[in-house]
Amino acid sequence: MEKAIEELRSAIGEDAISTDDEDLLRHGYSEWSSINIDQLPVAVVYPQSTEEVSMIAKICLKYKIPMIPYSGGSSLEANFSAPYGGMSIDFTHMDKIVALHADDMDVVVQPSVSWMSLNEDIKDSGLFFPVDPGPSAKIGGMVGTSCSGTNAVRYGTMKDWVINLTVVLADGRIIKTRKRPRKSAAGYNLTNLFIGSEGTLGIVTEITLKLTVVPQETSVAVVTFPTIRDAAAAASKVMRAGIPVAAMEIMDDVQMGVVNKAGSTAKKWKEMPTMFFKFSGTKAGVQENVKLVKAIAKTHKSGDFEFAVDAQEQKTLWSARKESLWSMLALRREGDEVWSTDVAVPLSRLPDIIEVSKKELDSLGLFASILGHIGDGNFHESIMYNSKDPKERAAVEKCVKDMVDRALEMEGTCTGEHGIGLGKKDSLMKELGLDTINVMKSIKSALDPHWLMNPGKIMDFPS
Repeated sequence: MEKAIEELRSAIGEDAISTDDEDLLRHGYSEWSSINIDQLPVAVVYPQSTEEVSMIAKICLKYKIPMIPYSGGSSLEANFSAPYGGMSIDFTHMDKIVALHADDMDVVVQPSVSWMSLNEDIKDSGLFFPVDPGPSAKIGGMVGTSCSGTNAVRYGTMKDWVINLTVVLADGRIIKTRKRPRKSAAGYNLTNLFIGSEGTLGIVTEITLKLTVVPQETSVAVVTFPTIRDAAAAASKVMRAGIPVAAMEIMDDVQMGVVNKAGSTAKKWKEMPTMFFKFSGTKAGVQENVKLVKAIAKTHKSGDFEFAVDAQEQKTLWSARKESLWSMLALRREGDEVWSTDVAVPLSRLPDIIEVSKKELDSLGLFASILGHIGDGNFHESIMYNSKDPKERAAVEKCVKDMVDRALEMEGTCTGEHGIGLGKKDSLMKELGLDTINVMKSIKSALDPHWLMNPGKIMDFPS
């Protein structure tokens, strides 16, 4: 390791490598994560170009040192932890928009560009990038976990918006997965192979993203329901009716209380199961969709719809949903941790799993909530617990495991958008089975025979 650090310093500069204790902790431990381990990376390297990443890979291969890519650091399943030590590759300096092709409706970016700053920088083009996970997420990590967000019900997930990738392989070779047209039937779909692979197959250093037109009209509405099942059933019916909502989110009574306590919006909300709707399109289309959704909601005992009066209130209202995890983290006492995890199920099973999961959460007697992207069957549990109490931790772990197992029984998935990381490897095995995991291992071994790329994530290191 010392020889590798020495070589890297002479190859890319003295200041490009850090072994500072605080730096190592920041790159191996996360307060967001459902699981943390004691092992930390041995060094952090800060490349400034694809060529420097290639040099890093070649030196790490030479000394058989694990490589762990790092961009936003906000993933939730220990996706960037360092179970085998090694080198954390931090893309802080690779945060540029390389090229905006407004007429082609695409943009080329480096991995440390945040999706929020991207949209701010390109707003004058009349275009935007619609994938919207947590506010601190960056494009590199979004590719790694194949993430999504509140807009997924209309616009889809990360894999739907990536045109091509530049990837550094384990031996330092640099490849581009395809050219820049919107569609291509040329060869294997390598782009989608790397999306969701969490850095286990290669290190993504440049991304070409599709963009879309900013809608003419947007309206945001909030409506309460007497129970979480009523809200989930209404969501299922809205989707079945084919109404093109831009986003449809749910927060339970506990989470609405969190929003009130955090004071992130000027308004005090009713602490009841609540749905957030976003409508976008033409003025006439938005009005028609609002009318149709109101009629369905009424049949499921909804309260009155409250609409944001202007663009600023829309932003504030939606931020209450977007910042829900931050709001919960802000309420922690000393020793508290928040376990946040997600599952997704077929739409027709959503009311069943949400109702049972809510009852189980409430029975814990802890500060715990349900929220999620209810329009595509994906929801989250967030549970605050005392990390120093082994019984409490065990009860939370069982509750989460039961929710995941229930989702799998309903032909769902153990993760809709957070990825596998270290935290959900056992659940992935239950979901896909040994033969499918072995196919993944074969792909991994072909591209990374020494298992140096983010080892220990998604599947176990071979014995």
